[in-house]
Amino acid sequence: MPCFVPFNGKKMDLSFFVFRHVGVFAEELIEALKFFSFFCEDLGCIYSATFKSIHGNMIVWYGAWVKRPDAQRRLLIDHLISVLEKVSHLAVLLDHGFFESYVGESKDGRSALRFVTGDTVSMAAMTPISGDPENLSYACMALLKSYYLQEDGVAGGACFSCLDKPMVASMQVWKSLHDCYAWLINSDYRTNIRPYLSHLANDCEYEVFNVVFVSSDELLPVQLLPSPAKMIDHSSIEGEDEMGGMEQAESSS
Repeated sequence: MPCFVPFNGKKMDLSFFVFRHVGVFAEELIEALKFFSFFCEDLGCIYSATFKSIHGNMIVWYGAWVKRPDAQRRLLIDHLISVLEKVSHLAVLLDHGFFESYVGESKDGRSALRFVTGDTVSMAAMTPISGDPENLSYACMALLKSYYLQEDGVAGGACFSCLDKPMVASMQVWKSLHDCYAWLINSDYRTNIRPYLSHLANDCEYEVFNVVFVSSDELLPVQLLPSPAKMIDHSSIEGEDEMGGMEQAESSS
């Protein structure tokens, strides 16, 4: 079953939690994040997935959420971070944030990126030199439309702006790992693409990932994290009708 990254930033918020796994605990972290996905469903998470970098030790957890007011989103972030402290012996949390899509296109005509376990995705994240992400956001959109989406091997792409700090991110879904590698070799990313952004962004981190789990996959019956009642106090997120929000998001997508 597929996972989706919606393009409509008015109805959905997107979260990314970036980890560096400790030692040989990559698989243990991936298993723990499967249960994290399960627990987040009760908080209004519609889609979630885990990405593992192909050449490094980075693991990213992605979630698409029912949009909520800023105060409730910040409260949710605090809860999620407290939950993820349970896996601090497996990984270091390098960065996290909630984003909204501001542009996206899928070559199959969908209003969202679509991927399944085993697919290849690439991501870039950067912070603006000026502190104002407007010009950087425009540059990322231009790259998406005039460059990435012109590649035959790209199935779709999207750009995101962070709701919590000045940061812009992008994602591309590839038809195959071979297509991604061929593009990296032929495009000479460091020479041709990075300079296009270097005068706007302090850092431009680019990584290629394998999708190792999506929330529609079957969960293994292994208890790696505490029970949901111990992990998250749902009652402290006031004024949020998660189930109603989920039904609304599903009906509108």
